[in-house]
Amino acid sequence: MKLGAGSDVKLVLGDRRYDLRSRVLVMGILNRTPDSFYDAGTTFALDALLGRAEQLVAEGVDILDVGGVKAGPGPEVSEAEELDRVVPAVAALHDRFDVPLSVDTWRATVAGAAYGAGAVMGNDISGFGDPDYLTTAARAGAAVVATHIRLAPRVADPDPHYDDVVAEVAAFLADRAARAVAAGIPADKVVVDAGLDLGKTAAQSLALLRASDRLAALGHPLLLSASNKPFLGAILGLSIDQRADASLAALAVGVALGARLVRVHDVDGARQACRLLSAVLDAA
Repeated sequence: MKLGAGSDVKLVLGDRRYDLRSRVLVMGILNRTPDSFYDAGTTFALDALLGRAEQLVAEGVDILDVGGVKAGPGPEVSEAEELDRVVPAVAALHDRFDVPLSVDTWRATVAGAAYGAGAVMGNDISGFGDPDYLTTAARAGAAVVATHIRLAPRVADPDPHYDDVVAEVAAFLADRAARAVAAGIPADKVVVDAGLDLGKTAAQSLALLRASDRLAALGHPLLLSASNKPFLGAILGLSIDQRADASLAALAVGVALGARLVRVHDVDGARQACRLLSAVLDAA
C-alpha cells in the first residue's frame, strides 16, 4: 500500500485554515435524532447532546457534525422539525465550544439557519440535491461536503448496480465539486465523500475504501465516513456493538490512501490512530 501523503491540500473552515498534507481532522458525530442507526436516540435530548459534545471536545475533536435526520428510511421529518432539532443545538454548541461546527443536512433552509447560528460547514449526503444548497453556502461563506449517493437520502436502495463503482463515484464527486466552485465556493472549502453504504453494497463500499487514493486525487480533501457502518458488519459478521476495531482499521486504510477528514463515533480512538498515521506520513 502506497501512503497517500503529499499533495498540497488545504481546507478553510470559518477563520481556520488547515494544511492537510499529513494532518487528519477528526469530525465527531452528534445525532439529534431519536432513531440513529448507531446510538438510537442517546443524544436526542439537547442536554444529552451537549454533554456528549463536551466529552468529544475533551478528547480533542476537530469538528462537531450535528444532524437532525437520519440518512436511512424512517418516519418523515418535516423541515420545521429538523430546524427545531438542529438550529438550537448548533447555537448552544457555538456558545459553549471553540470548535468548528458542521451541519449534517440536505435542506438548504436548514443549512442556512445553521450557518446563522454558527455552523461553518454543510455536510450534504444528497450530492446537492437541493438547488439552493450551494448558493446558500456561498452567501454564508461556508464550506460544503459533496457526498455520492445513488438515489436520495431516506430512500431504500437494496440492489445498487454500477458498471464501475469507483469510476462512477469519482466522476460524480468531480462534477459536484465543480458545481460548488462554480457557485462561488472556493476550492479550499469543498470536501468530497464517497458515501460508503449510501446506495452501495458492502463489496462496493469496500472497493471505494480501497480506492481512496483515486478519490483524494480529485484535488479536494477527502472525508471518510466508515464508523460502525453496516458494510463492516456485513464483511466481518459483526453486530453494531462489535465494530469499533473494524472502524479504526477502515480509518487507517482510508487515511493511508489519502483521506484527510474522518467522521467518527469514537473520537479518542480516532485521534490516537490519526496522530500515529500523521507521524508516519510526515516520516514518508
